[in-house]
Amino acid sequence: MALLRRYSVSQGLMLESAASLAESGGAHAGCVTKVPKLRLQTIERAGRLRVPFTTGVLLGIGETRAEVIASLLAIRKLHARFGHVQEVIVQPFRAKTGTRLAGSADLPEAELLWACCAARLILDGAVPVQSPPNLSADPATLRRLLACGVEDWGGVSPGVTPDHVNPEAAWPEIAALRRQTEAAGLELVSRLPLYPRYASRGAVQSRQLERWLAPAVAPHVRRLSTADGLARSERGTRAAWYSGLTNPVPTEAEEHEARWLPGGSGFAAAAAWRADRAVSPRVRAALVGVLDEERPLGLREVEMLLTARGPDCAAVCAAANELRARVAGGSVSYAVVRNINYTNKCMYACTFCAFSKGKKAEELRGPAYELEREEVTRRTAEAWERGATEVCMQGGIHPSYSGDTYLGFLRAARDGAPAGQQVHVHAFSPLEVSHGAATLGQPTSAYLRSLRAAGLGSLPGTAAEVLADPVRAEICPDKLTAAEWMRIVGEAHSAGLPTTSTLMFGHAEGVPSLARHLMRLRVVQARSLRRGAPARITEFVPLPFVHAEAPAYLLGNTRPGPTLREAVLVHAAARLCLSPLITNIQVSWTKMGPAGATMALQAGANDLGGTLMNEHISRAAGASHGQEMNPEGMRALVAALPPDAGGARRTTWQRTTTYAAADEERARAADCAPALLPL
Repeated sequence: MALLRRYSVSQGLMLESAASLAESGGAHAGCVTKVPKLRLQTIERAGRLRVPFTTGVLLGIGETRAEVIASLLAIRKLHARFGHVQEVIVQPFRAKTGTRLAGSADLPEAELLWACCAARLILDGAVPVQSPPNLSADPATLRRLLACGVEDWGGVSPGVTPDHVNPEAAWPEIAALRRQTEAAGLELVSRLPLYPRYASRGAVQSRQLERWLAPAVAPHVRRLSTADGLARSERGTRAAWYSGLTNPVPTEAEEHEARWLPGGSGFAAAAAWRADRAVSPRVRAALVGVLDEERPLGLREVEMLLTARGPDCAAVCAAANELRARVAGGSVSYAVVRNINYTNKCMYACTFCAFSKGKKAEELRGPAYELEREEVTRRTAEAWERGATEVCMQGGIHPSYSGDTYLGFLRAARDGAPAGQQVHVHAFSPLEVSHGAATLGQPTSAYLRSLRAAGLGSLPGTAAEVLADPVRAEICPDKLTAAEWMRIVGEAHSAGLPTTSTLMFGHAEGVPSLARHLMRLRVVQARSLRRGAPARITEFVPLPFVHAEAPAYLLGNTRPGPTLREAVLVHAAARLCLSPLITNIQVSWTKMGPAGATMALQAGANDLGGTLMNEHISRAAGASHGQEMNPEGMRALVAALPPDAGGARRTTWQRTTTYAAADEERARAADCAPALLPL
């Protein structure tokens, strides 16, 4: 068993019965491996070895109801000690020709339903109950099994492998099984051989895996799982979607989850989510609380929205879109921006970052570099000529850079604007502020005031990653803590510097840390408002993890970014969680791609971010959506959106960094600008 653990994610052995059925004529007569004591010892040994384990009871082989209960109690006792029983199968015996019990009648349905109810009550929700659907093929029986507490259909593989124990009982087709599951008000989802609670629990997914899996096996689970530990439903399909890559969004035929996302056939009915009986009562209550009662979501409610599936997923997206229309109107904003990444040398060891640590492929990042101040000035002047209202400056934390270096970059950028004109400089993450202040021996609050006096307009809320220290210890162990990031952002607001806010997700985090991140952004904004700070968070930007060149992914330590459903839901949940404190939700077109961005704009987002002109950080991670989307491209993307519920079409407008309308001269310059040649 210990040897098998090196190569498998789970193991199993049916207990069948804790009663001895080995007497002459009994079902286990002559079966030396079916001694209950030995089987229970094997299940116990699996617990000691931390092997996620499947077991179960076999019904109709001569046991009594009391003996079924005794078997379930024995399993419960072992699980209480070790927590390793991942499922209990309640399986009816089917007689086989040539065996001692060949003449046995099939187990009555009532006995199977009773045993499932008993298992559900005895296991008390701690262990999922499974019953093979091919042994209860009548659709009505399947629905009754679900009503009795069955929550898993086991390994169902029509057309791939038969049930080797009962080859005469064909597996039901997945579509038919889905219909019966949905008829019972449930959603059929795909899982791994490892149950979700062993793949993801708590703030950090990888720590849970390390407890239950061998090091060689865990990377495969990460690559195939969602944030809540289920299977990535798109795996193996031709059109698998990954953030940053140009793969098309999947069709419903390729990925069932697409049915419930914006544009899917199940999404149209989501506009009536208040009355839709397919939406679960808990999700409906949370959405009503936000939209109709103006009640802020609680932490557990945010977690629930982030993991919504089926009609619940469609309802969350539709409710977020409804709130977007109410709060942000029917227009989509964008800014004409140039990114200036002044160096890719960095003294930090962030395992997710490919900007300074990825493969040195010329088309991704190229060699290490540092920009001279004159080059910063030149690029700013070029951006101004192309209609930019902002330059966004960030880079690696170069070990020789000081607070004066950042002040110098700031002056260089401002020198690039024509005489009498000003370009908004959006620069320096909280980490860069912390580094600059430390090199000058200043508190960050004083250094922020110096930056503002020198012409800094606002701070990007990057370096947030996930505001949960256990996750940060995994992906950016030497960066700011969550509390430090929150403090510096609050100090920026007090200094009169607006900030954005971000979340990078789809790597090592669990769902609880995503929900906590959103709640902490709400806390930061509320504090600034309560203190009467002259600035605040202007927008929230979800950043799906781009895995292709990220060192942590290449080492097998992270997931390959979020699924499309997860990425869209983060935008929707953010709209519902952060309102009314943060009113703008931005979608990153470099991460989501045009098609994914279109979905997010129908799920609560109201801003397309910047045109970017030479984006490098996503490209270094392997993103392939290009380095610029000009205003014409922004308008075309929005024009293709379907009308809102009332029939109104979405419009676009060019904004400044702080969400004022860009003046007409800037808009004309942006429209007339030729394509910018790659650097």
